[in-house]
Amino acid sequence: MKIESLLAELTGDDAARADAAAALLAERYADLMPELLETLSNNRWGAARTAVERILAGIGRPAFDAVVAVRRGKGNGARQAGRTLAAFDERCADGFAELAAGAEYGPADDGFRGLIRLRTGSEAALRALAEQYGRGGTVPYSAAGYARLLHDELRPRLRALRRDPAAGPRVRRGALAALVAGGGADALDDRDRAAVERLVRVKIPHEVPQVPSATLCGWWLAVPGETYEGIFEALGLHERRPVTCRAGSQAAEGQGVELPLPGGEGTATVGRVFVSPELNGWRLVFGPCEPLVQGTWEGIVETVERASAHCGRAQVFFLDDAGGADIWMAAEDGRVIRRYAAESDPEWEGDPLPGEPLAVDDPDFDPEFDDDVPANAGVLGARSACAVLSVDPETVGADTEVRGHGWLALTAPGFGHGAVPGVLRI
Repeated sequence: MKIESLLAELTGDDAARADAAAALLAERYADLMPELLETLSNNRWGAARTAVERILAGIGRPAFDAVVAVRRGKGNGARQAGRTLAAFDERCADGFAELAAGAEYGPADDGFRGLIRLRTGSEAALRALAEQYGRGGTVPYSAAGYARLLHDELRPRLRALRRDPAAGPRVRRGALAALVAGGGADALDDRDRAAVERLVRVKIPHEVPQVPSATLCGWWLAVPGETYEGIFEALGLHERRPVTCRAGSQAAEGQGVELPLPGGEGTATVGRVFVSPELNGWRLVFGPCEPLVQGTWEGIVETVERASAHCGRAQVFFLDDAGGADIWMAAEDGRVIRRYAAESDPEWEGDPLPGEPLAVDDPDFDPEFDDDVPANAGVLGARSACAVLSVDPETVGADTEVRGHGWLALTAPGFGHGAVPGVLRI
């Protein structure tokens, strides 16, 4: 029987034919599964999809395994298999744990989604979590959600796994990362916290500097290395601690998280801010737009002026290729003295800065035909201006002159770094 005919009878008005189709599917599901899921990927079979999932869920683990076999392949059938897995219940909890422990990103992510839905904290699920974080590659997105959801239940068991010599180095390392993913550094015991702090101190002197990329979008501040200490007060940053460039860059690329206020009344958005080591004489500052600059014109102006009031000089660069934003500003002693904003009117304000190339200096500039070009018009957008004015983040690397170390700070007091979940690669 063709799959289309089977599905049509399964959802048809003839009860006898529908029962016969259901019985056939229950008997031959393993043989039919690849073609069945490929066919169900077509949206026209929405009603049949529901009926098939109900039948497969009733079969339980054997049908689960057949769906997983298709999921590990490619194409529309594999994608439909991933959606179909959501039909299986707690009888397949160990199957979801086995799926979560695998090396393939997509199927493993489906496994953790199932564990989240079932809210199971089985030993197999615990091991899958530690295995994924211990592997060292890209961890499935849903693994962190699972670690946070069941953190209270998993924390004592993960701590015990950290000290289990029979577990092996990779699993013990994964248990450490899973603890941090679920509950932040506060989830670690004193011994592990001290070990992490030692590792940071050891790695800092030998690291090749790096900062977050602004390839598609991003923003950052630049302040002079000799006066950068003022940036902590200027931005209202708290609880700074030394950090490697790798970990600081990763932390700064995250968004703020909603955390309960100390005392239990209300919440606050808390973000992590990375202040780089001194790079060719400048410190660069990266972090979430909210709550630092609010992502508005007024917020950008106010932030760079406040930073310059504390540090003497400051520059801000703001890019968004999708939205068309290309902005840079330079401020001194609390006032913007030069700025560029693409497609604004005017685009350029303030006197040109030393070393800044101007439109009128271009060899192709003709005053007779280009008389509408303002005398103060420059030629550099944010991606080029940063290299002239301070430091281009895209060129930071082994040849960059480095002094000091980076700092990781929080945008709100009273929480502690341990309250912000998420694994940072040191």
